[in-house]
Amino acid sequence: MTKALVTGATGFLGSHLAYRLARIGWDVTATGRNEQVGQQLAAAGIHFVAADLRDRQRMIDACRGQEYVFHCGALSSPWGKYRDFYGSNVEGTAHVADGCISAGVKRLVHVSTPSVYFDYRERQMISEVDPLPEQPANHYAATKLEAEQLLKRYRREQELPVIMLRPRAIFGPGEQALLPRLLRTNAQSGVPLLNGGQAEIDLTYVDNLLDVMLLCCDSPTFTLGQVYNISNGEAMPFEQLVKRLFALLDIPLRTKKVPYKVAYGVAAMLETMYRILPLSGEPALTRYTVGSIAVPHTLDISRAQQELGYAPTVSVDEGLQRYADWWKRNSQW
Repeated sequence: MTKALVTGATGFLGSHLAYRLARIGWDVTATGRNEQVGQQLAAAGIHFVAADLRDRQRMIDACRGQEYVFHCGALSSPWGKYRDFYGSNVEGTAHVADGCISAGVKRLVHVSTPSVYFDYRERQMISEVDPLPEQPANHYAATKLEAEQLLKRYRREQELPVIMLRPRAIFGPGEQALLPRLLRTNAQSGVPLLNGGQAEIDLTYVDNLLDVMLLCCDSPTFTLGQVYNISNGEAMPFEQLVKRLFALLDIPLRTKKVPYKVAYGVAAMLETMYRILPLSGEPALTRYTVGSIAVPHTLDISRAQQELGYAPTVSVDEGLQRYADWWKRNSQW
């Protein structure tokens, strides 16, 4: 049996990947911090190891005996302290890389983010070789970029067989960040249409991402050390996206038009308050969140198509339908 480790397996993407690998007959080890989800993985025949990415020895031990490692774990948030992001996203990635070198794995597939491109300016069909912003949009983007640079050094200096993916806005059944946030906002105050809701949004259905992650296991050697954009390749205006989603959910959509500059200003004020005052949690609105739905950012995925053989098989429409069906079965609202 092919042996694989999935980090971040108690999260949305990692759990989907662990279950997929188990279904196709792989011997899967999953790591994560949520022991309740870990018990569910174990019940499906997946070896679960409770582990924090920041624990170097724990991650090295988890890599031992593995043929493939899929690094899905990360601290992903638009808000937080840099040291926390650095510990999980940079140091944690170094620990996984050290484990892969020690174990002699065949491939490390690392999940990065297209947030590294974001600079609050409209950018269409961004390619992997386009210039990156001088200043990352937030700590998450900064540390994920640092993790990529670290892995490229491992590739050059220790021949780590790594491939890096930058998937845009992953969604599907069980997703707890992107679409549920729209549902909460709709219920509370109405979904804001910044810039009229016309900014094009790129999405990635989770099964399409799993497909390309598996393709990375057997891709040509020239793909090692490379980074690839991943999306469905079906960018659509934000307003069109939310209308489709709420129609499938059979929930009345409430919208309100909000000028981008006003929303950005409110977000900046909230961020300042959270920096100055001893407030817990994160602001209800951040500049990054505002920008991500108001400023068009679409990806060129041709490199992944040509070099990895990536071909999205589940459309955005079908993905939204699957999400809506799941939500109706599982919603507690």
